This record gives sequence, C-alpha cells and structure tokens, in this order.
Amino acid sequence: MDISKIEFRQLTQKDLPSLLELYVQLDENNKGLTTESSIPIWEEISKNPNIKYFGAVDTANGDRVVSTCFTMIIPNLTAHGRSICFLENVVTDSAYRKQGLARKVIEMAIEDAKSHNCYKVILQSNCKRTEAHKFYENLGFDGNLKKAFDLRVH
Repeated sequence: MDISKIEFRQLTQKDLPSLLELYVQLDENNKGLTTESSIPIWEEISKNPNIKYFGAVDTANGDRVVSTCFTMIIPNLTAHGRSICFLENVVTDSAYRKQGLARKVIEMAIEDAKSHNCYKVILQSNCKRTEAHKFYENLGFDGNLKKAFDLRVH
C-alpha cells in the first residue's frame, strides 16, 4: 500500500459504495446496507451542513475509503452558545491500520469542530475496544470526564 496515494477529504455521495463496505468492518450487522437503499439516506444527510463524513481515500485503489469518521455539529444554549461536535463511526480498513490514517481523519474532524466554535467533541466507543480507547486518549480525549448511556430503541 502506498500511503502517498491517500487523499484526506470530506466524503461525498460517490464515496458511498466503499464507505458502506468499510462499515461492515465496523459492525457485521452493516452487511445488509446497499448503495441503492443508502442513497436516500445520504441525500437527507447532505441537506444538513452540520453533518459531515471525513475520510482517507486510497486513490491508487479505485478511490476506496479506507478510514472514516462522521460528525454532527449540534447548536447549544449552554457554554455561552458554543456548539458541540458529536463524532461517531470511526473505522479504518484492517489492511490500512497503524499508518496514522484515523489520526488524520479525526484531526480533520476536530479542526472542523473548532472552525464551528464547538467547545467540545464527544466521541463514543464500544466498551470492549480498549485498544481504540488508548488511541483516542492519545488524541486528547478523556474517557473519565463523563459517562455515556446508550438506549437502543427497536
């Protein structure tokens, strides 16, 4: 793999097929997502300028998304009206890990949050992903400041 052929950018609808493939590595339950069924969702997402997908794209391998994260900027009435950035769905293709790609993708998201005057970036991670937690802590995230609660509705 030639890291010099990696492009870091905001993802677009043309990236959807490879993004969906990558999401299977995040969670096997994502296997059922198809590009066709995801296009209406992407179109809805693209209407909201506060939602962005950042990615590392391997231009030498068919413009394949190999690392990504999703952010949503949430307007906020506390913290002197400064927004909150919610960062989710961080994943790097297993063949591309340990190359610094996720670090650069997350740093892009953090810079975007700063440009939107966010006072914090919230990131959630599965409790079992202890290696990922170390990585997030190395980026400056503190897993001890708050406790997240997750209610799954069906």
